[in-house]
Amino acid sequence: MEELESMRTHGVRVVVILPTMGRGAVTSLIGGLGLVHALVMGASACAGGASQDPESTLHAYARALEDGRAADAYRLLGDDARRGMSFEAFKKTLDSSPDDAKEVGRALSRPTTPAVITATVTAPSGETLDLVWNGGAWKIEASAIDLYRDDTPRHTLQGYVRALERKRYDVILRYVPDAHREGLDAAKLKAAWEGPDKDEIDQVLAGLKQAMPAASIEETGDRAQMAYGAGVIKLVKEHGRWKVEDFD
Repeated sequence: MEELESMRTHGVRVVVILPTMGRGAVTSLIGGLGLVHALVMGASACAGGASQDPESTLHAYARALEDGRAADAYRLLGDDARRGMSFEAFKKTLDSSPDDAKEVGRALSRPTTPAVITATVTAPSGETLDLVWNGGAWKIEASAIDLYRDDTPRHTLQGYVRALERKRYDVILRYVPDAHREGLDAAKLKAAWEGPDKDEIDQVLAGLKQAMPAASIEETGDRAQMAYGAGVIKLVKEHGRWKVEDFD
């Protein structure tokens, strides 16, 4: 499977995942951002009652690329895509790489499995909800029922903040890296964080809650960090799960 470039539409981050293309196929604007917009517009139209579903949009876009019909392909792009690239620029891209455009069109016209379209909705608080296009409608991903996810740095921070708010020290313990867990348990965390360290933890929680909605997370390999207030919270990835290593 190949994940194309993601996009945002009306505040929703959308990612389109397609069956892996041939090695020579390109995932440039022709097969990347343009296709993402085409599929998203197809999904949006379907949700609004139109008959064209994402797969139909995919095949129509593929046929237009393969046949060199730039105008037809361009009409499938969403408003944001057209604002970002004029028809003349789009046509020039196709005309300058006709073989690549045809190869992408051929690869897209015969996928071995349906395209997978997912979206991430971000609330004003910074909380995210993952959706998937399934059966002609947007459905909530099963992972949404997990309030304390740790598969990404952002999910870990969201779960960490939620656990702090609810004083779920058993959950907070899950976010502690192996190197810091020796001799530590939920009771000891509670005793410290509701005792001598309470003011510091309250400040950390307030800072994280304020920063989360708009903060960017710097991720490098198995390390990540996010600035909040006057401090930085650092994360480390262990055994495929993100943990909170330190905050200052």
